[in-house]
Amino acid sequence: MAAFDPDKEIPRHIAIIMDGNGRWARERGLPRREGHRTGAESVEIALETCGEIGVDYLTIYAFSSENWKRPEAEVKALMGLLAHFLKEKTSSLIKNNIRLRVIGQIDKLPKSNQKELEKSIEATAGNDGLTLVVALSYGSREEIVEATRSLMKKAQDGELDPGNLDEATFAAQLNTAAYPDPDLLIRTSGEFRVSNFLLWQISYSEIFITKTLWPDFRRDNLLEAAGEYQKRQRRFGGV
Repeated sequence: MAAFDPDKEIPRHIAIIMDGNGRWARERGLPRREGHRTGAESVEIALETCGEIGVDYLTIYAFSSENWKRPEAEVKALMGLLAHFLKEKTSSLIKNNIRLRVIGQIDKLPKSNQKELEKSIEATAGNDGLTLVVALSYGSREEIVEATRSLMKKAQDGELDPGNLDEATFAAQLNTAAYPDPDLLIRTSGEFRVSNFLLWQISYSEIFITKTLWPDFRRDNLLEAAGEYQKRQRRFGGV
C-alpha cells in the first residue's frame, strides 16, 4: 500500500469511475439497489477525505448515458437515490463548504430530479471549498460530438476561423470547461477500461485501478490512490 504524505503534491482534481455496486450486492444475495445505497455512503466518505487532504475538485461518474439501457426498476431506484441524496445531504454540503456542479445531458433526467439538482446547485453556489462534479446521463463521446457541432456552427456563422481552432478553443466547448483536467483517475472493481468517461480530459491523468468494489471503497482506499499518485513522475509526454 502506497503511503499518503500530506507534505507531498496532492492531486488537485480526482475523478472516480464508481464501479461494482451490482457485484457487491450480488455477492451478498442482496438486490442491486442495496449496492447503490451503500455506494452512496462511499461518496460521502470520498467527499470527507478529499476535503481533509486538500483536493479542489472531485468528479464522480454517477450515471452514464448508457445506463438508461438498464432495467427500468434499477433506473428508477437510482433516480430515487439521487433525489434522496440531494434532499438529505445538501445541508451537509453547505456546512462543509462543498460546491455542487453537474455535467451531462441533465434534460434527460426526470423533472423532479432536475428540480432537486437546481436547488442544490443554487444552495451551494457560494461555497468555495471542494467542488463536487457529478456526471449524470453523461457520455464523453456525446460530449465531444456536441462540442464539434457547436464549433462547426460558429465557423458557419463566421464566428470562428477553422484555421485558428486549437486545443484550448475545443476544450472551452466541453461540459468541463470550468474545471481543470483530472490529475488522478480512480477506477474501482478491477476493470481496465474508462467506459466513455472524460476521454478528452484524462489524456494525461494518472490512472489507479483497484479491485475494491465501490461500496467497500473507504478513506484508506482513497489515501492509497493519492499515495500512489505521489509516487508517479508526470512527464506529460516529455523525457
